[in-house]
Amino acid sequence: MFDEKKVKDLVLSSLVADAYSLGAHWIYDEKQLESLDINWQELNDAKSIWHKDKVAGDFTHYGDQTLWLYQFLEDKESFNASEYIKFWKNKIEIYNGYIDGATRDTLENIKNKISLPGSSSSDLSIIGRIAPLLLVSNTKEEFLENVEKFVTCTHNSSEAIVASEFFASLLLEVLSGKGIEEAILGLKESFDTKIQAYIFSGIASKTDDTFDSIRGFGPACGIEGGFEGVIHLLCKYDNFKDMLICNARAGGDSSARAMLATIIFMAQENKKISQIPPSWLNMKATII
Repeated sequence: MFDEKKVKDLVLSSLVADAYSLGAHWIYDEKQLESLDINWQELNDAKSIWHKDKVAGDFTHYGDQTLWLYQFLEDKESFNASEYIKFWKNKIEIYNGYIDGATRDTLENIKNKISLPGSSSSDLSIIGRIAPLLLVSNTKEEFLENVEKFVTCTHNSSEAIVASEFFASLLLEVLSGKGIEEAILGLKESFDTKIQAYIFSGIASKTDDTFDSIRGFGPACGIEGGFEGVIHLLCKYDNFKDMLICNARAGGDSSARAMLATIIFMAQENKKISQIPPSWLNMKATII
């Protein structure tokens, strides 16, 4: 159902967003952000201690796991969550990058033979990894089902499930040709008051400074704060490069916001891979 070239472009652009975000990812201190030894126009080595030894062109653990999902699905016609968890476990057990709380808890649950091993994490980052699932989804309904199955593999919380349903639905609406803000407002009433409040705050901030907005919402890993930040980015920017630079300058969990905003931004019919700065495509691993 979904155009394979467009889907691959979405996956690639999400990896670009992650690679670009690596430099300042998880830098929270505002003074440190101001004086950071980074060329904001290019890919950079990681400056955070959490990504030690990662260099320009590498991914954070978010990008790495997105690439794993893409690789897992390359020869598949459907998404089997049980098989994916086995694949993911084999990858993560020899992984040399950062192991976050969701991963640690999921591995512990697998070890304890819990039938639904996904952690209770409500981190936003899992939602930015969903684009590869379009490759094995023949209908909109199947995509939404696959997204929920994928998210709960490692982030089995009601917050993560509901937020992923919203952004997956938004992605579908934009792919079908709707404008981003129009699509956001069209979906708003289908979700609970908490999601509606996130949407209202995010849209209301679209004329405000991005640094101030994201710091005000909260730049950390959780859906609360991150959700509003993504809405702000999507409603404020019509230029991919500007969106990612301003997002990264705000610090915190910049990659989670960037990856999710990017797949929806690039789902627009007039957004093409050619609009990404060529030097940003100099990643260590790509899908093309």
